[in-house]
Amino acid sequence: MSSSPQSSHGGSRQRGRIIMVVLLAIIVALVAWGLVQRGFHKHEVHQETEDASIPRVALITPEPGPSTRQVDLPANLAAWYEAPIYAQVSGYVKMWYKDYGAKVKRGDVLAEISTPSLDAQFNAAKAHYDVVMARYRLALITTKRWTALRGTQAVSRQEVDVQAANAAAQKAELEAASYDVERYQALENFKKIIAPFDGIVTSRLVNVGDYVNPGGGNVRARGSIAELFSVADVHRMRVFVSVPQDFASVISPKITADLTVPQYPNRNFKATFLATARAFNAATRTVTTELVLDNDEELLWPNSYATAHIKAPGDPAILIVPTNALLFRAQGMQLAKVVNNHVHLQNVQVGINYGLTSQVLSGIDVNDQIIASPTADLLEGDEVHVVPQTRGYNDTGKPAHPQPVIKNVTSGDLRKAAAVDPEPENAQPDAAKSSPDAQSTPEKAPPHEGGH
Repeated sequence: MSSSPQSSHGGSRQRGRIIMVVLLAIIVALVAWGLVQRGFHKHEVHQETEDASIPRVALITPEPGPSTRQVDLPANLAAWYEAPIYAQVSGYVKMWYKDYGAKVKRGDVLAEISTPSLDAQFNAAKAHYDVVMARYRLALITTKRWTALRGTQAVSRQEVDVQAANAAAQKAELEAASYDVERYQALENFKKIIAPFDGIVTSRLVNVGDYVNPGGGNVRARGSIAELFSVADVHRMRVFVSVPQDFASVISPKITADLTVPQYPNRNFKATFLATARAFNAATRTVTTELVLDNDEELLWPNSYATAHIKAPGDPAILIVPTNALLFRAQGMQLAKVVNNHVHLQNVQVGINYGLTSQVLSGIDVNDQIIASPTADLLEGDEVHVVPQTRGYNDTGKPAHPQPVIKNVTSGDLRKAAAVDPEPENAQPDAAKSSPDAQSTPEKAPPHEGGH
C-alpha cells in the first residue's frame, strides 16, 4: 500500500525529465536551423550584392549614315520682283486707276499727278530754248557775213574771230537750254505713275487729292513719306531660309525643299536651290540661303511664312551612333565598347550631329558592340552584364514597323485610319484563316467592366 504512491511519484519525475530533454532538443535544433539559414542567406546576400554591383548595360551596333538628310527650318516667301513706287514730282494726285490686287502690265498707268507749277516751268524752259535758238541763228548769220569780209579792209581779223566765238557760245547756250527742256520733259513724264513690270498691285497708299513730292512719295499728316504703290511679280517666288551654322554643310546646288504654308496644310510646294550668301550673320550665326519655286497658279503670296523641309544627299559610308552613347571625357570623345563582358573606352572622332544621332568618323567598326547609354562612372576594364535593350529607349526616330501611308491626308482620312483595328501580333496567316477549324464561331467577347 505504501509503495504505490512512491512509484507514481517517480514516474511523474521521469516523464518531466523526458519532456525537458525533448524541449531542449527542439530548442537546439531550432537554433542550429536558424544559424544554418542565416549563414545561407548571408551567402546569398553577399552573392546578390556582388552581382548587383556589376552594372547592366544594353548593347547597340553602329549603323550606316542616312542616304538623305532632312532639316525643317522657317522660311519667308518673297516675290520674284517687288518694287515700291514713289513720286518724282510735286503736285496733287489727279486720279488713280489701279487698286489692290489689280493685275498690271509693264507701262500701265497707275495714277496721274496734277503739277501746275511744273507745267509752268516746262513752258518757261521751252520759251527760253526758243530765245536761245533765235540768238544762235543770228550769231550764225553774223559770223557768216563777217567771215565773207575777212579778206577786205572793211573788217579786222579780230572782229571776225569775236563773231565766230560768239556763235560758238550761243551754240553752247542752246545745248544747255535743250538739256533743260529735256529735264522738264522727263519730269512731265513722271506725272504718270506707271508699272515697271508685269505683276500685281500689292499696295495703294494714295488717294485723289493727296499731295506728293519728289522726296519719296505721299506726304502723310505727320510728314512721313510712303510709297504710292507697290507692284510685285509673283510668277515665281523667292524663298529665304536662315540656315544655322550646324546645318550649313547641307547647302549645295543639289538640295531641294518641300514647302508647307499654313493656308494650304495638306499641300507641298517644290523649291530648288538658287543662291547662298556664303557668309554667316554674326548676330544669329545663320547663313541666308535662297530657294526658288514656280507660282503659276499664284497660290503663294509675298511675305508669307513657310516651313522649308530641306533635303540634301547624305553619306551612308559614315557610321552613326545614338548621341546619348557618347562619353565626354577629359581624354576627348569616347564610346564604351564591350569586349568579353568588360568595358573598353574607345576614343572616336565625331562628325555631324544629327540631333538624336551623330556621325563617327573614326575609332569604331560596324561590328563593334557599344553600350547604348553608358553612365559617367564607367571605367576601363569594368565588368558588365549585358541585358536586352529597353524597347524605344534608344529609338533614333525610325519606326520599328513601317506605318501605312495615307495619301492626300485630310482630317476625315485620319479618322478613318484611326477607326481601323490594328492586326494582332499573333494573328494567324491567311491559310490558317481559310481552314475549316478556323471558321468556327468566335467566342463572345466579355462585356467591358463599368459599362458605357
